[in-house]
Amino acid sequence: MNASGPRLLVVDDEPAIRRFLRTALAAQGFQVFEAAAGQAGLDGVLAHRPDLVILDWGLPDLDGVEVLRRLRAWSAVPVIMLTVREAEADKIAALDAGADDYLTKPFGAGELLARIRAALRRAAAPAAGEAVFQNGDLSVDLARRVVRRAGAEVALTPTEYDLLRVLVVHAGKVLTHTHLLREVWGAGYDDLHMLRVNISNLRRKIEPDPARPRYVVTEPGVGYRLRVAAE
Repeated sequence: MNASGPRLLVVDDEPAIRRFLRTALAAQGFQVFEAAAGQAGLDGVLAHRPDLVILDWGLPDLDGVEVLRRLRAWSAVPVIMLTVREAEADKIAALDAGADDYLTKPFGAGELLARIRAALRRAAAPAAGEAVFQNGDLSVDLARRVVRRAGAEVALTPTEYDLLRVLVVHAGKVLTHTHLLREVWGAGYDDLHMLRVNISNLRRKIEPDPARPRYVVTEPGVGYRLRVAAE
């Protein structure tokens, strides 16, 4: 085991999945710890202090969403949920319970590694007001509320800027429609059409080709994600 790489805890009851993940992740320099059930996973977070948790939905004692809810009561460790469930409602439930990302089984090691790197970058990022977010040609100075594309300042409406700010703060993470509506318009606001209109307007201003978004990508039926350059 690499003694210096980031520490990952894999919580999955399938030995074959744990073996695959252990091999793939250790080869990339990660320290890998394992748990085969939900309560063991919670105990493992306390014992190993991982930098990130890979959490299966279908566990023998507690389902992954319940594990996540309990974990979020006392820990902000990044969590990537693994699931065979493809229903939009299930993905939304995982994200609303506090997952940072999700992957549907079967998945490739390359995609998982990209999601892990993005989650670890977010966790290590400085506070929002302390940094300029740079992603390809897009630059967002959160302290000064200045947005530039390819060096040219972009004029956004207050709502468009607030949407972009929330996406930037959670760059790489899928944000549900409900989360974005709550953050930008306030609790109880549920006008999905208004969200889509503002996302469309934002794309016209910051995307090189709004019809093929490079930055603000749609997660069908779930929400949106600000894609980071390394994805």
